[in-house]
Amino acid sequence: MTASLFAEQLLNGVQYGVFLFLVSAGLTLIFGIMNFVNLAHGTLFMLGAYAAAAVYGLTGSYMAAWAAAPVAAGLAGWLLEAALIRHTYSRDHLVQVMVTFGLLVFFNQLMVVLFGAGSQPLDVPAALAGRIDLLPGRPYPTFRLAIIVVGALVAVLLYLVISRTRIGALVRAGASNRIMLDALGVDVRILYTCVFAAGAALAGLAGVMAGPVLSIEPGMGDEMLVLSFVVIVIGGIGSIRGALAASLIVGIVEVLGRSSLKDLLVAVLGYSAGQVAAPALASVAVYVVMVLVLFFRPQGLFPARQG
Repeated sequence: MTASLFAEQLLNGVQYGVFLFLVSAGLTLIFGIMNFVNLAHGTLFMLGAYAAAAVYGLTGSYMAAWAAAPVAAGLAGWLLEAALIRHTYSRDHLVQVMVTFGLLVFFNQLMVVLFGAGSQPLDVPAALAGRIDLLPGRPYPTFRLAIIVVGALVAVLLYLVISRTRIGALVRAGASNRIMLDALGVDVRILYTCVFAAGAALAGLAGVMAGPVLSIEPGMGDEMLVLSFVVIVIGGIGSIRGALAASLIVGIVEVLGRSSLKDLLVAVLGYSAGQVAAPALASVAVYVVMVLVLFFRPQGLFPARQG
């Protein structure tokens, strides 16, 4: 593999890590603050992508699709939390898993009923359809670079909101001591609903950005959900900084493992053995990283500070 191709795959790993961060940031807030296991979070990623595809099909405007995805996913998260999920906060995690797994199956089948089992089209916006000479001899797609920039801006905005605003202080206080926050007169129920809806909107934003890159189809959020749980375990439950660092690590390992591991193993083990071993090792590389992190830092790389 040439240096320019390796650099391109590295950027692709960062771009995939941005998708994971936008999904896992909301998931780690929900898990860390509410102590709620949400297996339906990947569904919100899928709903954002489908909402964007539907609006784009009606209007032909990518900007309208971009705006519709986080709004639709956030509204869906708000309604789900208010109607169903808030009643499971005090229940065992097994109950939460069963309820949210049921939602996952329901929404996957709902997309089949509404849109069919095939993939839905969502084109790259014309303004971002070109390439930039970012790498010598290997122009990089403008849209993928835009995804990285948007992810960086969202990460900075989340950091400022969580660490520098009153809303962020309430969120941190709710994670540390819900009973005390409730005693101080804060409506924790509304706070939890807002956090859940905000996490859903982030997942929807990831969905609209992933639409032109990935296939918009039923179940597209399932793999993203699994990797998002890996991210929050590696980064530290409840930590936005940890979610960002772990998302980049997982995204880079996932992409480089699938694109570069075969060449490395063929060179080391020989052609036949390398061809057989590479797909198997590439599929578990992320989980090997998770096991190593848990062995040396069971609390994650950047655990959230607790009161």
